[in-house]
Amino acid sequence: MTLPGFLVIGAPKAATTALHAALNAHPDLHMSPVKEPKFFLSDGPPPERGGPGDAETYREHVWRRDDYEALFRPGYLNGESTPFYLYDRDAHRRIKALIPEVRLIVVVRDPVERAHSNWTHLWSAGLEPVGDVVEACAREPERIRAGWAPFWHYVGLGKYGEQLRDLYDLFTEEQVLVFRYRDLLDRPGETLDRICGHLGVRTGLISEVPRENVTVHPQETVLHQVLSQVVRVGDRLGGQVLTAPLARVLQRDGKARRPLTWEQRQELIAYFTDDVKLLEEVTGEDFSDWIGPRDRSGGQVGHRPEGQGQARNGRPR
Repeated sequence: MTLPGFLVIGAPKAATTALHAALNAHPDLHMSPVKEPKFFLSDGPPPERGGPGDAETYREHVWRRDDYEALFRPGYLNGESTPFYLYDRDAHRRIKALIPEVRLIVVVRDPVERAHSNWTHLWSAGLEPVGDVVEACAREPERIRAGWAPFWHYVGLGKYGEQLRDLYDLFTEEQVLVFRYRDLLDRPGETLDRICGHLGVRTGLISEVPRENVTVHPQETVLHQVLSQVVRVGDRLGGQVLTAPLARVLQRDGKARRPLTWEQRQELIAYFTDDVKLLEEVTGEDFSDWIGPRDRSGGQVGHRPEGQGQARNGRPR
């Protein structure tokens, strides 16, 4: 039986794809070839329906135990990265039951910036029908009631205080490493050494975090609106076979993600203020900068590298 010794569990749109690639370069570690297997998100087959694009994502789940174990190699410290595990309380319990001594890695990002990047990801793919992130966040309760998958939960995914509080009910603080998204951007070598120290493997061997899964922001043109409608119809009819080529067209000339205005940011901060305070209580760290204006916003890692597309996290690299 070969199971992971560590998991990157959150948060979505907080550089987990890039972190997965960086850790895969360490000679003592083996990262699952499927970056986001989502094994602990269900006790059996995942749902078959949801919001736009959800059915295709559910088909990517590695939910059978034998298939999951086949992702890992004996003789290595194995890991995988499914950023929805932090958000899913049932996943917490499944992880505890199967691998109780596991090490967990949590990357937290300014929740407003994370929500904006999440919305832009789906907008650029032609799946998000609402062209304004503030309005899209306001629609979250009705989308949850309609059974849309967690990647549409722009607000809920960013409430790390609640998520970590519940996680610590099952796992010790020694098992969980929490750090900021911007640590990976600003201090990659130091941050990777922190992670390696947490995992008990050699430090100083990896120092770079590649630019992976960079979000682009296509303009809201008539062509974008038409192609997006076709993508959503194609998703219902035939999944990626029909929609993937159109998504590439939509993103072809996409620019780096545009910054939010202060007015937009203020509206979104209101969703997270209480949770930021809870996060400070849970971690003992200061996150007050998340409830003010940002001096850095938008596409912080620049334009998407040439030839790179939107990541399909449930498939082999």
